[in-house]
Amino acid sequence: MASELVDVSGIIFKRKRYKEADVLTKIITKQKGIFTIDVKGALRPKSKLGAATLNFSYGIYTVNTSNKGISSLRTFKNVRQFENIYLDITKQAYASYILDLVDHAFIEYQANWEVYDLVFTALNKINDDFDEEIIKQMIELKMLYYFGVAPKLDSCMICNKKQGIFDFSLERGAIICSDHFNQVSDRMHLDPQVVSLIRTLALIKIDRLGKININTNLKNNSKRVIDRMYTRYLDLNLKSKKFLDELRMI
Repeated sequence: MASELVDVSGIIFKRKRYKEADVLTKIITKQKGIFTIDVKGALRPKSKLGAATLNFSYGIYTVNTSNKGISSLRTFKNVRQFENIYLDITKQAYASYILDLVDHAFIEYQANWEVYDLVFTALNKINDDFDEEIIKQMIELKMLYYFGVAPKLDSCMICNKKQGIFDFSLERGAIICSDHFNQVSDRMHLDPQVVSLIRTLALIKIDRLGKININTNLKNNSKRVIDRMYTRYLDLNLKSKKFLDELRMI
């Protein structure tokens, strides 16, 4: 396939040294998904390309690509940075995990503009001091759909009731309303508040999420349920997730 020169809207999220002065960086883009670009001379002093491809930078990048393998960066414009994320190790850890999770959901050059917008909005909110843990849990729940293992959280698996008190069955991957608790022996016996929070984060659009104050105990409980979902349905074992969990314990 012949190479082409294209402009992509993208977010830089991984960097590693390549050859003497180059950098290989991963970018998630609206037009072409996630792929790797070679930033030539990025490690040389005063390199403009290097400065424009620091982690958590975003803007318009002009790349030479054949839509497979490593592409190369030619130039850029309107590049900015999620500065608060870049300067804060906790925000970095949350953002890195979100991007790592998305990276594992798609093959290279598999475009999905909805996911790009989801990630971009999530990073904007983390950068603007929204609750990182809530943003992370929202992304985790929404990404289950793209991994092909989304649980049924909109209504009861038995009667399709949408309002009321609910529990969750990990084995069945669905919620159950209180009218049918006695029919599902493997339900998790969760606090209804936990189920309500998980349903809210999974079902509402991220741009509708305002700054909310969720108590730590409730967030920890919902985190444990989501972790069990991922272990049961995917078991990814991401290093970024392990680092984030360790950081949260400090």
